[in-house]
Amino acid sequence: MIKLIHKIIFVFLIFFSIEVKSKEVGIGDVNSKVTIKVFSSLTCPACANFHSKIFYQIKEEFIDKGLVRFEHHPFPLDLAALNAEMIVRCHVDNIKKFELLGKIYEKQKLWAVGSDINKINDSIKKIGLESNLNNKDMDNCLRDEKKQDEILNQRIDAQKKYEIGSTPTILINEKKYKGRVEYSEFKKVLEKNL
Repeated sequence: MIKLIHKIIFVFLIFFSIEVKSKEVGIGDVNSKVTIKVFSSLTCPACANFHSKIFYQIKEEFIDKGLVRFEHHPFPLDLAALNAEMIVRCHVDNIKKFELLGKIYEKQKLWAVGSDINKINDSIKKIGLESNLNNKDMDNCLRDEKKQDEILNQRIDAQKKYEIGSTPTILINEKKYKGRVEYSEFKKVLEKNL
């Protein structure tokens, strides 16, 4: 009986740890001295610009070396951004989530256009297919009300806690970054915090 209880607890702990991991979209060492939090909307051109021009340099120089933790926090400004966030979360693995996030930002001008949400969803799903997701899983993700509520609640909590007025809003060790969003300036701030 005791062995059975231990097995149940073990399975519960494994399941619980997977659930917790899947809710966070972050890469890099969780014990890093520096944590960058970026609150962004996937339909925001400035957010796509930050991701393409700055994120990859941060990854190469800081994240991959274990110096910085980077977290993407959802702050969807419209239904298309919310649905794209839900598709990103179809992946369980954070590395895969970041790969898909990069593709979604890279192709933002192709999918984040028009007013027909069904066409927008189809365009997002095409990007998801390139990231080894399948249509059935993505359809399930888009219908997942719990996941949708989770994303929207994260947005509400972030608004209350950080008073976000625009996207992207960037925090370095819980302090809002107010400098120019150029890599050279951003790098100086990171180096001061290390």
